[in-house]
Amino acid sequence: MKIITLSLLLGLCSAFAPSKTNRAFMSKSDDASSSALNAYKKVFVAGGSKGVGRCVVDKLIEAGSEVVALVRSDEAVAELSAIDGVTVVKGDALDYKAVEGAIDGCDAAITTLGGGTGDESERVDYTGNNNVIEACGILGCTRVVLVTSVGCGNSKDAPPPSVYEVLKEVLLLKTKAENVLIKYYTNMNWTIIRPGGLKSEPMTGSAILTEDTNAIGSIHREDVADLAVKVLSSPNTERKVFSAVDPTSTSAANESGATFEEYALN
Repeated sequence: MKIITLSLLLGLCSAFAPSKTNRAFMSKSDDASSSALNAYKKVFVAGGSKGVGRCVVDKLIEAGSEVVALVRSDEAVAELSAIDGVTVVKGDALDYKAVEGAIDGCDAAITTLGGGTGDESERVDYTGNNNVIEACGILGCTRVVLVTSVGCGNSKDAPPPSVYEVLKEVLLLKTKAENVLIKYYTNMNWTIIRPGGLKSEPMTGSAILTEDTNAIGSIHREDVADLAVKVLSSPNTERKVFSAVDPTSTSAANESGATFEEYALN
């Protein structure tokens, strides 16, 4: 069965018209983020075999953290095992025990789990992420970064209505995972990042986080990963929900030229 990925569908909004969105503030330096990561020596990554998650693995290693990645395929095991500082656990995020075993001993977790519009995606977008959240709660891994999507929760009205309708089922499942984290794991220092339409080109370094729930646009996968690693060690992002877009990236979804205030990390 052909599966249409969430990133591809959201990316349809970002392919043509130029964006006029401007940054509101200058970003903090990469050095500050790297230094603060010392508090998290060992970070679990769910979804680390491809896409944003694969970029997260690289960013964490660059920042000096040890990474534990849970992956399903032999190919992913071989690829990630070749990277110094990465411990690879072969298993399925839908298997709670596998998730719990991989997270045990980690200081923090970043989950980028997501799929398409098929049955498998229905299970991973909620069940996979929920397994990560539950295991972190039980094991005392209290710093969690959950990457979902613009269109989840109170950002429902941000995407064009036609895009939201196509993605509605997946967005609702991701929202369900967000709500579990927000409502039931009150002892956690969580952060939720909702990226706009995803692109695969190299990072621009211009992507921003914003608390504006109407923010829409596109963003490169590597930039999402960069932001996820930065918020991991930014105390002022704890228990907050952000949208992530790149003001310099073209986006047909923001033809009006709306601007979104950047949230400064510290």
